[in-house]
Amino acid sequence: MTTVTTSHATHEAFYADLTTRNRGFVSDAAQDRLGQLTVLVAGCGSTGGAAVEPLVRLGVQHFLLAEPGAYELNNLNRQSAFLDEIGENKAVVHARRIAAVNPHASAHVDTSGITADNALDLVGRCHVVVDGVDVTEPAGWVAKFLLHEAAAQVGRPVISGYDMAGTQYIRFYDYRPGSEPFDGRIDRAGLDEAIATDATWELLRKVVPMRVVPVEMLESARTMLASGEEGLPQLVYTSLLFGAAASRMVVSISAGTPVRKHTLISVDRAVSTGRGRWSAALRKPVVAVLALRDLAASRESS
Repeated sequence: MTTVTTSHATHEAFYADLTTRNRGFVSDAAQDRLGQLTVLVAGCGSTGGAAVEPLVRLGVQHFLLAEPGAYELNNLNRQSAFLDEIGENKAVVHARRIAAVNPHASAHVDTSGITADNALDLVGRCHVVVDGVDVTEPAGWVAKFLLHEAAAQVGRPVISGYDMAGTQYIRFYDYRPGSEPFDGRIDRAGLDEAIATDATWELLRKVVPMRVVPVEMLESARTMLASGEEGLPQLVYTSLLFGAAASRMVVSISAGTPVRKHTLISVDRAVSTGRGRWSAALRKPVVAVLALRDLAASRESS
């Protein structure tokens, strides 16, 4: 861990100075609660990793970081890492980032990620779950299901993010003890079947409504299927949107104010002209049908 020398005599004085510019936008009660919250960040890559730094700067001081993967060169287009950190575990790097901002903060790292052995323990120790678990591989879906299953069992709110071209879709699950994972959209039998038949894209369809998927993402999926490419294209500004929105949701949770279930933010839509938006809207129905057809054909041929 990094050791930082400051002129503040106490932890309390340091925290007050660190968060002083939040005043007026974050209430004193919410700020106190932020300082006491434990946040589990499950998956510390482009999505979950984008939330860590905003959260520590807002005043969160207790983190659980679960991530089995190490940084690769192709991660640097969007993830908060540098060239000399390639090969390091992502959670370990983020723990170092946390200490570099607030040396009084704590970060427990689990480099096994989310597993059947640790999911309930990690979720039970936190107040809020930030779900950045990768969904491009079957193992990721297993980990994501275990995470939501544990959160639903003990009643922990979960903030899930999905990067799609220039669009960030965030699904908030306000679980109560005994709830169903994914609000009943996916169960264990459906998970097992999708994995056994190599149809994990059907799981994604169940949790990400087609209405929020941008046409650019559908076109990219068709191109990847046709070429046999692997690896989902992702962009830095879309990942950063999750960090901003998820950290704002944690502020709302700490203040006890409601959080909407579905949040959709599009950089592309925000900066494009009316002509560009109309063009995308007109293309989407046709491209959606073609993409679903291609996915079905790919499944049958595999």
